[in-house]
Amino acid sequence: MKALLVEDKEYIRKGLLNLLKSIETDVEVIGECGSVKEAVVVTNACKPNLIFLDINLSDGSGFDFLDQTEHLDFKVIFITAYEEYALRALKIGAVDYLLKPVDVEELQLALEKVKRLPVTEQKKQIKTVKQVWHKNDSTLVLSLSDSFQVINLQELLYCESDKGYTTFHLDNGKKYVASKPLKEYEQQLEKVSFTRPHQSFMVNLKFIDKYDKSGIIFLKNGKKIPVSIRKKEGFLTSFLNYNHR
Repeated sequence: MKALLVEDKEYIRKGLLNLLKSIETDVEVIGECGSVKEAVVVTNACKPNLIFLDINLSDGSGFDFLDQTEHLDFKVIFITAYEEYALRALKIGAVDYLLKPVDVEELQLALEKVKRLPVTEQKKQIKTVKQVWHKNDSTLVLSLSDSFQVINLQELLYCESDKGYTTFHLDNGKKYVASKPLKEYEQQLEKVSFTRPHQSFMVNLKFIDKYDKSGIIFLKNGKKIPVSIRKKEGFLTSFLNYNHR
């Protein structure tokens, strides 16, 4: 099988490549891609039989890639992390997935499974997974030090990033600290009316009380959030569009 690795983190691609080399398999890796755009071009040109597909890529999702290559026949093994909300969607059927960091035994099982499953059947299952995945946009699962915490994004006031950690502040006063930078959550949050007015903050537009032209956001609970000069134009566009819907 000709395989393509679609993952935006190089060290994960290299790790998976080394694992594939360490086991007996007929899989030949013909390329590596780090974005949806690049993966679409390579897939159309090389027509792989199997794609290891990360769910969250730098310029979109794995499902965006599948939408743009649906005319091609190939099998898919998804790559995901424990805390990703999409994991719940992947568990609904026989769609194959690997958890990061990839385990060699899980890799072997996924390869055996995907070889048995016809492409047409997997495509049907992926359509169902995609529907569930989009419904899950309203929640976020955080990997905390001692648990996995489900957050309703409609109750999330704002996020604050500091030294590689992100604190999630809810409207009921609770807060949770995750050991990942804010950029790891930015893509999903932007889908549900969040804006990033400052490098250290993402804010839920529905909780903004007013914007002071001096460069300060006032939330409905009294919290003040700064707006950086570099992000001011983008913030104002999001803020005005949201309040004129």
